[in-house]
Amino acid sequence: MDTTVADPLVGQVLDGRYRIESRIARGGMATVYLSKDLKLDRPIALKVMHAGLAQDDDFVHRFIGEAKSAAALSHPNVVAVYDQGTDRQYVFLAMEYVPGRTLRDLLTERGRLGPRHALEIMQPVLAALGAAHRAGLVHRDVKPENVLLTGDGQVKVADFGLARAESASKQTKTGMIIGTVGYLAPEQVLSGHADVRSDVYAAGVMLFELLTGRQPHQGETPLAVAYKHVNEVVPLPSSVTPGIPPQLDALVAMATSHDPARRPPDAGRFLAAVADTHRNLPPNIDEMAANATSVLQSGPPAPTRPPVGAGMRTSVIPLGAMPQESTPRAPFLDRLIDFITGRFVLIALGVIAVVVIGWAVWYQTAGQYAKVPRDIVGMSAEQARTRLTEEGIDFKRGTAVYSDKVKRNHVVSAEPAPGERVKQGQVITIVLSKGRQPIPVPDVTGKSLDEAKKVLEDNGFTTGDVTRAPSSTVLKDAVVRTDPKAGDRQSPDEPVGIVLSNGVALPNLVGQPGDAATNQLRAMGLDVKVEEQQDPSKPPGTVLNQNPPPGTAVSRGDDVTLYVNKQDNCFLPQINPLCPPTNGQEMLAVPSTVGKSVDEAKGMLEGAGFQVDMKKAPGRGDDEGDQVLFQNPPGGNAPRGSVVTIWR
Repeated sequence: MDTTVADPLVGQVLDGRYRIESRIARGGMATVYLSKDLKLDRPIALKVMHAGLAQDDDFVHRFIGEAKSAAALSHPNVVAVYDQGTDRQYVFLAMEYVPGRTLRDLLTERGRLGPRHALEIMQPVLAALGAAHRAGLVHRDVKPENVLLTGDGQVKVADFGLARAESASKQTKTGMIIGTVGYLAPEQVLSGHADVRSDVYAAGVMLFELLTGRQPHQGETPLAVAYKHVNEVVPLPSSVTPGIPPQLDALVAMATSHDPARRPPDAGRFLAAVADTHRNLPPNIDEMAANATSVLQSGPPAPTRPPVGAGMRTSVIPLGAMPQESTPRAPFLDRLIDFITGRFVLIALGVIAVVVIGWAVWYQTAGQYAKVPRDIVGMSAEQARTRLTEEGIDFKRGTAVYSDKVKRNHVVSAEPAPGERVKQGQVITIVLSKGRQPIPVPDVTGKSLDEAKKVLEDNGFTTGDVTRAPSSTVLKDAVVRTDPKAGDRQSPDEPVGIVLSNGVALPNLVGQPGDAATNQLRAMGLDVKVEEQQDPSKPPGTVLNQNPPPGTAVSRGDDVTLYVNKQDNCFLPQINPLCPPTNGQEMLAVPSTVGKSVDEAKGMLEGAGFQVDMKKAPGRGDDEGDQVLFQNPPGGNAPRGSVVTIWR
């Protein structure tokens, strides 16, 4: 922990409830303290915004709005937000206290992780990000420092929503972008824009770092690192650490593509690819990778932390800081332009003076005039009609416009303007308000009706008609969609309709890996109980049965029990090489086809006496690649006629 000797907040009680006991960490935007909730008698983590930012009303407004969104995000891999408040000059968040250490601490201790271990950490991280993305939240600061590891093996992601509030405030006011430079996606560096695919990029960089012990781009300054994110691709992990399987290279390359459209569209899709890869890794892959590294890698080991990026605070980079070419103007040309400009200004002023004097004479000597009432702006259409009629002024309506200051169907402006003279009987034009400027409708898909109404209200909208519709993916009583749909722009003065789900059928999970099935059900909001059974004829760790059965209509919070095969069962030896051969089967050597073309690989395997099943690797298109990335089983012996699976 940081020293707390000089910290004036230690020992104080904020909001009459939270007693600050010690300082945990200090970042670029806030300081985190270990505190005690005196009302509930429990430890919490209190994040207090730095005093300078607390004076920024725009930042505080966004901070509070994002805190509300983050508090509504309930997921076992997300650090919970309990409360938000202010006390004097202090603006704070009360959050779940997670004892343990960060993923950065683990990397500092270990240097790098094995492929299986790395993917086992990435899966709960991506599950947390996926839940946030479904709720319309973008993390914007995914890095090992924001991943917490508990003593009992839990993985939790912290700081949801705060980075989004920081980015929105700073970019709007100063043209800056905020994030940890080692994990910034190219589009964040170039424009400051970030969406869920920017989180996917940062997760891909973090996977690279877990596998290699270093970040992909390094430099002497944060700007140099940001430049590399824009102009250089993230290298393959195997080019830094020998022994990394090609399917993990494919995951990193897919997530860190410079083109956001080529990345997984959100963390949930990236999680599916990671889980599929993890499921097909050999059980001893971490030992295999470590042995390959010790044999093939020469020279000193890769540094565990790069010069720039790892452990850094959230950085602020000017959007215009990238080098740009410019051509200086000749001094002679400067003088010529200044001369012409000065002459032109004098002439223009003379013309304006003549026009003004002539207009004044006409104005005073013309016939009968009336004044457009000054108080007409803000009146309702009916009030304006009555007022203008009293003044003897005819009017017509112009094209209505949006206005954040004038209510709908009230006068925004008039032409001629209020206060100006017009001839008796002259027709003026009044412009009415269509309501406030359209803004994007927030995404409330998957939320309960009360949660959706609160999110809409927090964004300035009112709730319109609530209807129901069947859904194959959204649980009963949760929001299927809105009308208009999420992302469409609409004036907050127009109500937003909500469509609720009539329910979703429970999927068939029999035969799937138990961990993946459990994550899938929890992502649906279901309470999952896992019980072990034993069936030596089925792969270990897979689902043997489920209750309720597939097709049952379920709702958020319902209980589902998965019966998972014990991990120590033996079944077909080509899947588990530790099991003894099946009696009476002829065992043949399995040739390795990694790196071969698909046709060549099929010929080798079929010629050796095996059947071939070809699959597409995660992230590869139907017409992408004709080379075998990996196979299962990777080698050894297997019964004649058994199936060897290859991935292209």
